[in-house]
Amino acid sequence: MAYTPIVTTADLHTHIYDEQLDEITRDDGGILAGKALDIAFDEVKAYLSRFDLLALFGSSEQDVSASVSDEFLKNLIKDIAVWQIIKLGNPSINYDHSRWCYEAALSTLEKIQAAGITPQNWPLMAAASPQSDVTVQSSSTPLRNNYY
Repeated sequence: MAYTPIVTTADLHTHIYDEQLDEITRDDGGILAGKALDIAFDEVKAYLSRFDLLALFGSSEQDVSASVSDEFLKNLIKDIAVWQIIKLGNPSINYDHSRWCYEAALSTLEKIQAAGITPQNWPLMAAASPQSDVTVQSSSTPLRNNYY
């Protein structure tokens, strides 16, 4: 299955109007919005290290799409991405509301990170199996007899 990101610049229309996005980014063809999404993905992934990130986000390097489709996760990413975009300018956008959405998204991610809440259907990272044949060896240099 070919990689497709879980949120694209076209998906941002639920959080910012297309004309506002075009005005902020000066109609650059989605370059700045794409960079804002990359930042949002990285920020969200930093909070979700205990989850299976490959299942939640997929991987462009491995050409694997996400196996979990979750609107809650997409909403968090969009809130963070829109905040990254309106830092450039905010024509007719309620800046305080966008800031509140961004801070609420971070607060939610902090609760998820601290295991205060666990979103439904988000797979946890598989626990590493302990290796039973691990040996520990210690050595030191030979003892010297120094006389003064």
